[in-house]
Amino acid sequence: MTHPFATLAPARVVAAIESLGFWLPGEPFALNSYENRVFLLYDDEGQRWVAKFYRPERWSDEQIQEEHDFLAELRGEGVAVAVPWRDEAGRSLHHVEGFRLALFPHLPGQAPELENPAHLFALGELIGAVHAVGERGEFRHRIRLDLDDMVREAQARVLAAPWLERRQRQAYERISDALHDELAAYAWSPRQTIRTQGDCHIGNLLGRDDNFALVDFDDCLMAPAVQDVWMFLTAEHEAEWQMQLSEVLEGYEQHREFDRRELGLIEPLRTLRLMRHSAWLVSRWDDPAFPLAFPWVTDTGYWDRHLRELEQQRMVLGRGPRWLA
Repeated sequence: MTHPFATLAPARVVAAIESLGFWLPGEPFALNSYENRVFLLYDDEGQRWVAKFYRPERWSDEQIQEEHDFLAELRGEGVAVAVPWRDEAGRSLHHVEGFRLALFPHLPGQAPELENPAHLFALGELIGAVHAVGERGEFRHRIRLDLDDMVREAQARVLAAPWLERRQRQAYERISDALHDELAAYAWSPRQTIRTQGDCHIGNLLGRDDNFALVDFDDCLMAPAVQDVWMFLTAEHEAEWQMQLSEVLEGYEQHREFDRRELGLIEPLRTLRLMRHSAWLVSRWDDPAFPLAFPWVTDTGYWDRHLRELEQQRMVLGRGPRWLA
C-alpha cells in the first residue's frame, strides 16, 4: 500500500496551504523531519512560515488541539514559543487535501552551545518558564509518560521486527525484560507530573546570543519536570556535568523550584529513550522516508550494537543515580 506521505508532492503542499488563503510565490522547502512532514515557505508579503503536515493516525484531533492551546497559553504568559496561525474562525488545526495541517511562524536561530554557561542558564530559564505555566493545569487528551507501558510497547515493536536473528531476538527479550524490572523501582505517581514539551533536545531550541525559543511540541505530554532537563546534561566528566546542572537549574529556578529528587530519574529516562528510538524506527518502516534515511536498521550490526547499549544501560541502572549518591 502507498504510504499517505508518499502522495504529498510539492503541488499538493502548495494547494493545501493556498486553500487557507495564502499565496505562495515560490515552492516550499522540505525541512529535515521524519515523524511529520514539515516545510519552510514564505508568503507574498515575505513572511516565513513552517507548515506541519501531521502523521496520519498518530494523534487525535483533540490531542493536536491540546498542543496548540498549550502553546497559546505559553505565549500569552510571555514564553518564547511559536504559536500556530488561526483562521478567522479561530481554527489552528486544518483538514486539507486529506491531511491535518498547521502553520507556525518561522523562528530563526541556531542551536545553543552546551559548553557555554550563559546558554545553559538561558535554556534553564526558558524551560522553567514553560513549566511554571505547565504546572497550572493538566492535559486531558495528551498521553502521560509511563515507564511500564512504554517499555512494554517498545519491546513488542522491536520483537516484531523481521530482521532480528533468533539469538538477537532472545537477547533483546532477556535484556528488555531485565530493564523493565529495573525501571519498576523508579515509577512516579501522576501527582509528580506536569505539562512538558516532552522532546527537549537542543535541535528544538533556537536563538541567538543567549535568547532562545522552544519549538516542536509534537510530543508534549504529562511527565516529571526532569523530562525537559536531562538532555542538556551531556558532559562525560563529573565536574563538567555538575557545572551544566548548576547553570541549567539556576536559570530554571528563576521561575519555579526544581525537585532535586527527580535527578535520580535521568538514567531511567535515558534507558526509555534508547528503547523507544529503535522501536520508533521499526514501527515507521512502511514510511518510504525511513528506509532511505536509516538503511542500517535492517543490518545485524545495528542490533548487536543496540543490545550492547542496552546491556550497558542495565549496568548503569544497577549502580544507582549518576553522581548523586
